[in-house]
Amino acid sequence: MKIAIMGFGTVGSGVKEVLELNRAQIEKKGGEKIEIKYILARREHIPGIPDELITTDFSVIENDPEIELVVEAMGGIHPAYEYIKSCLEKGKHVVSSNKAVVDACGSKLVRTAKEHNCNFYFEASVGGGIPVIRTLYHNYAGENVTEITGILNGTSNFILSKMKDEGSTFADTLKEAQRLGYAEKDPSADVDGFDTSRKTAILLSMSSGMRCRHEDIYTEGIRNISDIDMSYAKEMGYHIRLLGSVETVEDKYFAYVAPIMVGKDDPLYFVNGVYNGIRVVGNCLGNTMLYGKGAGKLPTASAVVSDIIAAARHKDHFQGIGWSEKMIEIEPMGSNAFRYFLRIEGTAEGIKKALKAHFLGEGEELCPIVLEGRQDEFAIVSTVLFEEDFLSRMREFEEETGRRVFHFIRIKGMTEE
Repeated sequence: MKIAIMGFGTVGSGVKEVLELNRAQIEKKGGEKIEIKYILARREHIPGIPDELITTDFSVIENDPEIELVVEAMGGIHPAYEYIKSCLEKGKHVVSSNKAVVDACGSKLVRTAKEHNCNFYFEASVGGGIPVIRTLYHNYAGENVTEITGILNGTSNFILSKMKDEGSTFADTLKEAQRLGYAEKDPSADVDGFDTSRKTAILLSMSSGMRCRHEDIYTEGIRNISDIDMSYAKEMGYHIRLLGSVETVEDKYFAYVAPIMVGKDDPLYFVNGVYNGIRVVGNCLGNTMLYGKGAGKLPTASAVVSDIIAAARHKDHFQGIGWSEKMIEIEPMGSNAFRYFLRIEGTAEGIKKALKAHFLGEGEELCPIVLEGRQDEFAIVSTVLFEEDFLSRMREFEEETGRRVFHFIRIKGMTEE
């Protein structure tokens, strides 16, 4: 099976490395040899790569009938989408690691693949080397998946883990992440939640079989998480994680990306550093957990190669992915229910009645939390409230008492099935 790799950065070069490193095993599992015929690159010479493999002209790949599969590792939406679509229209299988193009155009590309009896695979677009797409579509095919919640961005998780362990500020930890190469010079895609939002949209599309736009998902990053928040979380036995979550309740769909406090009863509590974790809840299976490196050269390339093997096994027919172009209507963020951690100005003395009335349920005890050495604020944990109701209550509390709520963070318990 002769293939082409479009894009020869971290992922593209990793695919070549994995194909060479595990050649015998890949041939055995795929049923035939995999040979790289072309590498589409921006320049004509790449150190260590024979010049005859390199092309700067996409049409060479597009029009070569010997090429049966194309790996797209270019990134971005354009021209990646146009290149993928053209290859599929010529009956070539395509494997992509590109979350942007899968999020924006995935359903269209699946339809194109079906129309031309070939396959569009994108395992590596979510979770790097963690096999979540294949797990949802094949291993959990008999499940009614009701929730998927995950740590989907290693950079943000590294920052939050270091802040908790070392008591450092967000700004200082971000600088360290950039120095170590975990964060880009412009880290906004990671720390503002946009990367997680794209992956969350793909997961919702996979679990629902319909199209979801990441722009429709409430997205909040981690820039406002402080060392003080971390101290409270530690005191309470929680960890703050940037989570992407999707949930299906009857015919309604909920999705968000936000910093969430999780307790030790949730396996996501223990996912540290640059690792990712994805918890899937099924109506029969209950809670299951996928864990591993969500990015990096070889883990991501490994997922790409697994798709190449799948294409070799199913090279003569479309391997049905039921992803329609019907749009999902996501419920507003205000319809989600959480408990809330609130940091409040001053002390609780004199306003306990107002605190109970606005934030606690009937019969619940008020338990103010005060950090040692801080007399200017305290914290409480609310009862379970719909977000719309909580925000209304918080505004009313501030108006009634004249006290500011410095910050709040959502707390989410683990769904049990």
